[in-house]
Amino acid sequence: RKNNVLYCVGIIAQCLSSVCGQAPLNTKIVGGQVASAGSWPWQVSLQESWGHFCGGSLINNQWVLTAAHCFSSINPSSVTVVLGLQSQSGSNPNSQSRKIANAIIHPSYNSQTHDNDIYLLQLASPVTLNSYIQPICLAASGSTFYNGTDSWVTGWGLFNTSGSQNLMEVEVPVVGNRQCNCDYGVGSVTDNMMCAGLSAGGKDSCQGDSGGPMVSKQGTRWIQSGIVSFGEGCALPNFPGVYTRVSQYQSWINSHITSNQPGFITFTSTGTDSDLSVSCFIFVGVFLSSGEI
Repeated sequence: RKNNVLYCVGIIAQCLSSVCGQAPLNTKIVGGQVASAGSWPWQVSLQESWGHFCGGSLINNQWVLTAAHCFSSINPSSVTVVLGLQSQSGSNPNSQSRKIANAIIHPSYNSQTHDNDIYLLQLASPVTLNSYIQPICLAASGSTFYNGTDSWVTGWGLFNTSGSQNLMEVEVPVVGNRQCNCDYGVGSVTDNMMCAGLSAGGKDSCQGDSGGPMVSKQGTRWIQSGIVSFGEGCALPNFPGVYTRVSQYQSWINSHITSNQPGFITFTSTGTDSDLSVSCFIFVGVFLSSGEI
């Protein structure tokens, strides 16, 4: 046993990747429904004195990943990070709370374009991992998420125009960046972003889910592909949700978490990406004044 411990310390990143992305209590997926307790054990609730304002994800026992825009007008020192939470009201016997010791915004975050919408939070002390609190694996550099890849988004965001008291889960397919740029306007969706949603609308992440994880399953592991960033309205047709693409930030994350680094796993889509055949049709109107025919 002693030799195993020493070996694990020597390759701590590999050890963490061997335990991340496990959700032992996740026995079924039902899109757009209340998530059962422990289904998404990496889900985090960021709370101010007045309540929940953003989501996040646990990436090791002392670091949380979220969106930079969540803290545009909020001081991290006033925030409580709650893990193992199922309901925003009532009893939560499996929850643990921590204050924030350190907050790191991406140096190239652009609040106007939403590019590099990513933020790291170091907890004041490590959390105790159990069946209800577990770190998520992160998509490694070079991961591919083809158009249509099944994904799940979780949070306490808007549901039927009001914030949900219970943790919600919704299944959405990835929408390729070419198609998403057609929807939002060419150039709006950068390589640091990815999109997901139904063309007909009806399923989406919404305000309050900001900063929370979008995840996909590969084998027995759940891997975080995106961070809820922005969108046009909520679940509108032809306007999928836009997410920070986690795989673009492996080096940046590891540069700040130098010990007990998160578990990065390469997610690989199979087949052919149908998004490669997408092209946008741009119509240019010519307006003539009277007399110019």
